[in-house]
Amino acid sequence: MDWTTIPADKVIEQTVAALKKRNIQVIVVRNKSEALAKLKELIPAGASVMTGGTTTLDEIGFTDVLKSQKHPWRNLKDAIFAEKDPAKQYELRRQSLLVDYFVASVQAIAQTGEVLNCDATGTRTGPYAYGPKQVIWVAGAQKIVADLGQAFRRMWKHCVPLEDQRMKNIGYPGTTVSRILIYEKADPGRITMILVKEKLGF
Repeated sequence: MDWTTIPADKVIEQTVAALKKRNIQVIVVRNKSEALAKLKELIPAGASVMTGGTTTLDEIGFTDVLKSQKHPWRNLKDAIFAEKDPAKQYELRRQSLLVDYFVASVQAIAQTGEVLNCDATGTRTGPYAYGPKQVIWVAGAQKIVADLGQAFRRMWKHCVPLEDQRMKNIGYPGTTVSRILIYEKADPGRITMILVKEKLGF
């Protein structure tokens, strides 16, 4: 099965409606440039920001914006990466669960409205479930699938193998899936998805 095709507008519209019924706010944009502009617009100046590992944020340019330090936010990863003591770094990561805005992506979006995420360490799973005041997901529309069953197939057959290879390419032994989160319903006003009509991430 091809997991990289952008679905028809009608399918996107149906998916957006299903997500909204589950209290997930959705903003549809055409491309990664619009996605970056919208993301920057959603996060107010002075807010604390934490990101989960995702190639999507790299591809839209948000990771580079944070690294440049030329932005109006408090990027909590600056302090985390600056800390070399593993125990202290771990504590900073725990404290980041109280961030104002947590930004990352997901593995699959069902047309029925469920959203699926998997993680090796829980650094995204935890914040998605509880903690940060606001969660923003940026996702390419190719991640839309028919239902939750297909969402799991997309995760295992497409996302996990590609992430495993990506980790090996940068010198790690690979990846494992230790946590899986199915988002059935969000607290009103807490989660926003920027859905991009362009292939982003995997």
